[in-house]
Amino acid sequence: MNSLFVPKDYVPKLNSHDLQLAIDQAKQAFQKEFSNALNLRRVSAPLFVSSLSGINDNLSGKERPVNFDIPAIGIEAEIVHSLAKWKRVALKQYGFSQAEGIITDMNAIRRDEDLDNIHSIYVDQWDWEKIISAEDRNEEYLKGVVKLIVSAVCSVNRKLREKFPVLSTEIKEEVTFVTSQELEDLYPELTPVEREKAYTKEHKTVFIMQIGDTLKSGISHGNRAPDYDDWTLNGDILVWNDVLECAFELSSMGIRVDKDAMERQLKKAGCEDRRNQPYHQMLLGGELPLTIGGGIGQSRLCMLLLGCAHIGEVQSSLWDWETVRECKKHSIPLL
Repeated sequence: MNSLFVPKDYVPKLNSHDLQLAIDQAKQAFQKEFSNALNLRRVSAPLFVSSLSGINDNLSGKERPVNFDIPAIGIEAEIVHSLAKWKRVALKQYGFSQAEGIITDMNAIRRDEDLDNIHSIYVDQWDWEKIISAEDRNEEYLKGVVKLIVSAVCSVNRKLREKFPVLSTEIKEEVTFVTSQELEDLYPELTPVEREKAYTKEHKTVFIMQIGDTLKSGISHGNRAPDYDDWTLNGDILVWNDVLECAFELSSMGIRVDKDAMERQLKKAGCEDRRNQPYHQMLLGGELPLTIGGGIGQSRLCMLLLGCAHIGEVQSSLWDWETVRECKKHSIPLL
């Protein structure tokens, strides 16, 4: 069986009917709040891209994309892992200007995902990207955007609790910022995941910065592709989840690489061969705007706000039979 945590005496907050209403309200309300806060406009996005384009997100570099041939045009295509690179190209092609951005529904299949309460092979998230200036490529600007995201989440949480009084999720609006190296210095004996749990349990809402590069210990806090986030200006938003008793990731985001950052990170990651792919040539040639962007899990956000114990309560996916059996045994209703 894949990993499963069963909260003691768990009972769903909402019945099946009200849960569907709440999911819809949460998604609509958050997209509106978030888009207004960051000046984002909704656009259409691809489900798949050419395997040769370099547009797909490579994640940690180990995950296999779901691919298939298209006889009508004679190429191989692959289901997106995320739209981290595509969004930056879209901002250029759609003619967006500085301080404007886009938001879209990203649906993906990550077949190599390790499954547990919050991970599914089906990924649904709001992918967003915004054009910034060279002067905005700094830590203070990044922190300001993080605060806007958390504020939008807290606003939607308050609205849901007014509509459905049985809900009880509490989210601290004040964000505590910490770098991955500071976390390692605080908890040198713990793993990165254990550090996140210890720190988030104490501070409740956290943004862990600078993820991807090697720490003093010789390891990295987490894997990040070298060609979209600038490892010195990125991070994860985590909140404490009382139901699952864990640090709960809501978003991975960051200021994107400029030419110098991408050159440096490709070399560190041993991925310099990517320089010849179309996306990388555009970036190195100065054809793409400077941006900040990220992804916010739709099902993740819903399960947090609605007090759910498993992501399968708010999205339809596939699970191993032992997980299905145990969830049924402990009153965790999978869709």
